[in-house]
Amino acid sequence: MPKSKVRKKDVSATRTVSRTPVKVKAGPSSALYVTVMLGLMVIGLLWLVVYYLAAEQIAWMNDLGAWNFLIGFGFMVVGLIMTMRWR
Repeated sequence: MPKSKVRKKDVSATRTVSRTPVKVKAGPSSALYVTVMLGLMVIGLLWLVVYYLAAEQIAWMNDLGAWNFLIGFGFMVVGLIMTMRWR
């Protein structure tokens, strides 16, 4: 069986690609960011709780109907998306 030829690496191609790690300047998140993130999640939760418990007494909330779910879960989803950038 014939032997395969050994390929030589292209030296010029390896010199152009830099493999040096880059330091990312990412410090901890500010207290305001964390407060807004947690606040949005709590507001969404409270919106849904109030809708379930007191929608009949609050006329404008009762008029929204199923949109209350979108509003409540929307607040919570925005808060959860913010957790991806939390450090």
